[in-house]
Amino acid sequence: MSRPLDETPAAAATKARPSVDREHGGATKSSAVRTEPVLTTALIIGDIQHGITSNYPFTKRVVPPLTELLPRAREVGVLVVFVHFALRANGADLPPNNALFRTFFEAGDTFHEGSAGTEIALPVAKEDIVVLKRRGSAFAGTDLDLVLRASGVTTIAIAGVATSAMVAATCYDAADRDYEVTVLLDGCADADTAMHDFFMNAVFPSRGFKVLPCADWPATNTQPTS
Repeated sequence: MSRPLDETPAAAATKARPSVDREHGGATKSSAVRTEPVLTTALIIGDIQHGITSNYPFTKRVVPPLTELLPRAREVGVLVVFVHFALRANGADLPPNNALFRTFFEAGDTFHEGSAGTEIALPVAKEDIVVLKRRGSAFAGTDLDLVLRASGVTTIAIAGVATSAMVAATCYDAADRDYEVTVLLDGCADADTAMHDFFMNAVFPSRGFKVLPCADWPATNTQPTS
């Protein structure tokens, strides 16, 4: 575009330059509207709740490494999701003829919805997500998939108890939903240590899942994108 004959080159350049909004850190006015960051990675921690850590000693092993991991994960923009297990006190969601779930239901208030036993046994921050489940997998009958997709998550790390139960079921569900899956080695535990080792060393790698210790996850380049 031509400029007036009496306009100097410097004046023309100044006119063409985008105006700067000094009140917003020098951003140009055209970029003043910003979108929220997309959290592409999530940490899903299942069944680390007071009724379980109090009654099943093996579950306590995962509390220290996960407690150390949580602030690091939040700092780099990981979406933290706690999934806890509870059944309705009236038994409406108790599957018939299921001895294992009957045992859970009859364990007093330990697994009854609203009881202290179902509260998360790890520090929960206000930006974290808490999901209630009534079956083994963190995805079964919950809105977990909806929450992850709404946040833009494509990669998840899974931790919790037990390795051969909740962790395995959630991993398979996640893979079927096309998430990239990592399993946290010392963030999971099983009453049978041989079973834990079998899943970590053979089953999960054979399904294409990464297996990493908590200290090596998340990668330093895990960052939200705008």
